[in-house]
Amino acid sequence: MGRIKVMDEILANKIAAGEVVERISSVVKELVENSIDAHSNEIKVELTAAGTKEIKVTDNGKGIAQDDLEIA
Repeated sequence: MGRIKVMDEILANKIAAGEVVERISSVVKELVENSIDAHSNEIKVELTAAGTKEIKVTDNGKGIAQDDLEIA
């Protein structure tokens, strides 16, 4: 059984309203936190043009379960 649960619309709207990127560091922080949540113990961060062109985070985390793909 998957770990992802569908959230209600009120909560989804609250989260979406807070997704304004103010600093590149906040994007990197969020992506690294996602890697940690996926139980990664190796995380690589690559920035192109100081993060203004590309931010790439690679990790060895568990990733998403097959049965969670449709809900996600």
